[in-house]
Amino acid sequence: MNTMTWSEYFAYTQNLLSADQPPAPYDNPDYFQYTKLNATRMKRWIKTNPITEAAISAVQAIEKPQTWVVITEPWCGDAAHIVPILYLMSELNDRITFQIQLRDSGSEIDQYLTGTSKSIPMLIVRDETGRDLFVWGPRPKEAQGMYLKLAAQKATFEVVKNAIQTYYNADKSLSIQSEVTEKLKALRLVA
Repeated sequence: MNTMTWSEYFAYTQNLLSADQPPAPYDNPDYFQYTKLNATRMKRWIKTNPITEAAISAVQAIEKPQTWVVITEPWCGDAAHIVPILYLMSELNDRITFQIQLRDSGSEIDQYLTGTSKSIPMLIVRDETGRDLFVWGPRPKEAQGMYLKLAAQKATFEVVKNAIQTYYNADKSLSIQSEVTEKLKALRLVA
């Protein structure tokens, strides 16, 4: 299984954007534009570092080694808002190893489907033996509910994209942090 660190993933994204002939699907102007926007969003999340005291406390309380595997792709709009937050959370405790798998390059996504869909990003939290403790994704519950409602209404891609983007901007990553923190607490892994 090929994995990347956050730095490698971010460099990979930048390399796609600076390539003379980017590989598929980045050779498609739409995917290229999504990726360019996503790189800007990722940088903004890293710079603002909006991690809450509650998330800091919960993640720092983890006492046993964990691996946080995130399955994603640079073109994914949800990932631009979620992956940097998960990375920032993981950096709060050196017992956490943060790994990224590219969905379309031999990832484990087929074991973590959303219904029948290979939706991303997906966070898989594993213990030191490699056993899955929990899986979270592809987006916070409220955003997922919004997405499913719009899909049922057969909303255009543009309408869905704008609604989800507006959600992430308004939520300021709080749902991501609280949902992951709650999953950690439910396992009694943190106080």
